[in-house]
Amino acid sequence: MEPEHPSSLESRADALMDGLRADLERLAAIPSIAFPGYPPEPVQQAHDLIVSLLREAGVPTIERIDLPGTAPVIYGEIPPPEPDAPTVLLYGHYDVQPAGDESLWHSPPFEPTPVPGGLRARGVADDKSSVIAHLGLLRLYGGRPPVGIKLVIEGQEEYGSPFDEHPPTDPGRFACDAVVIADLGNLRPGTPTLTTGVRGACEVTVEVRTLAEPRHSGEFGGAAPDALLVLLRALATLHDARGDVAVPGLRREPWDGTTYTDEEFGDLASVVDGLPLIGTGSLGERLWSGPAVTVTGLDAPAVDHAASAVVPYARARVNLRFHPLQDPLEARAALVEHLRAQRPFGVPLTVTPGDTGPGFEARTGGPAYRAALTALKEAWGTEASYVATGGSIPLVNGLARAAPEAEVLLFGAQDSMCNLHAPNERVLLSELRNTVVAMAAFVREYAADYRSARPGDAGGTR
Repeated sequence: MEPEHPSSLESRADALMDGLRADLERLAAIPSIAFPGYPPEPVQQAHDLIVSLLREAGVPTIERIDLPGTAPVIYGEIPPPEPDAPTVLLYGHYDVQPAGDESLWHSPPFEPTPVPGGLRARGVADDKSSVIAHLGLLRLYGGRPPVGIKLVIEGQEEYGSPFDEHPPTDPGRFACDAVVIADLGNLRPGTPTLTTGVRGACEVTVEVRTLAEPRHSGEFGGAAPDALLVLLRALATLHDARGDVAVPGLRREPWDGTTYTDEEFGDLASVVDGLPLIGTGSLGERLWSGPAVTVTGLDAPAVDHAASAVVPYARARVNLRFHPLQDPLEARAALVEHLRAQRPFGVPLTVTPGDTGPGFEARTGGPAYRAALTALKEAWGTEASYVATGGSIPLVNGLARAAPEAEVLLFGAQDSMCNLHAPNERVLLSELRNTVVAMAAFVREYAADYRSARPGDAGGTR
């Protein structure tokens, strides 16, 4: 196959954009929420639409992977154009988060609505835009890209599913040379970004019971142990006076990649004007290469219905995000042991470990990584940056175990300002267009690297 000239590639991507936008609007109009309590029919409808679009784009093999307790996974395959061409696995998901409080949306969440430069709808960025970017790649090459393609598009990523652990049980199906996880995006619009690390996550429940039942605060307060005070005092030990995590044994390292400015992050996090951020060191350390401990839930009497009584029982859910390379059981044990060591006012805590998932750190510097850097620069016109993410993508580790030699690349059509999982989610069409260009340029560059590295050819060996 003759190499694509960059200007030809970009003009062909531009010619596809009207159709890709229309297909994104069709897909984003489907409320494919795969959470309990939501109807399954829209999830199936989104599945069927994507299958139809992939067939039209020239994917000859499309299969359905059904596992207990999860929505169907779409698996597609295009064989390599020649025996020694590389194979690239493309990942995305067609399910979406629930819309949440619809009164906070500026338009109905499942009516794709134009906004300056893009579209607003639930799931239009996370992750339907990247699914459409995969489609754009296939259309740009007429269904015959210069590499072999495997497509994995799952339907229950947001809620979680057994598919996270499935790829290592069927390594032949998922064998490939490179993986593109298109469930992330740029640090900011117009800034091409590769994500190279994903923090691990675990949850812990902390409980305190001090009395058999509430007792009058006037007659018993001051001596009777207050369960809520005990719990709050224990939770306060998780951070030092500066807001840094104070749990021994959690890994933290300097971050030397790109990160937000304090002002950008304050806007993204909706920090109330005038309030400082917590913690010290770079934002990259606090968000990506160091730990974060968050109290995500608290069971205690509500203020509006509070009685004048000593609280007998209180409970909290604690979420830990930890360094991408820290062992998940080690990180969880550090948090559990720290909390169990606390005995505020002499009162012990009941600490119960919950779900735990590992982080991931991608290898960089290989041929796929080099091809991606070239492709991102071609698409956006500037050198790519690299970041990490504090969010979790459990399937990354499953795919990496299934294809341990494959390079893993994380990029897509989202950006950090797209309001994913929040009201008024949006995608910029410029980011979608550039992602299509980047994916097309990536497979072109990656295939060329393989050709140049054939034994006996100029360019040496791998």
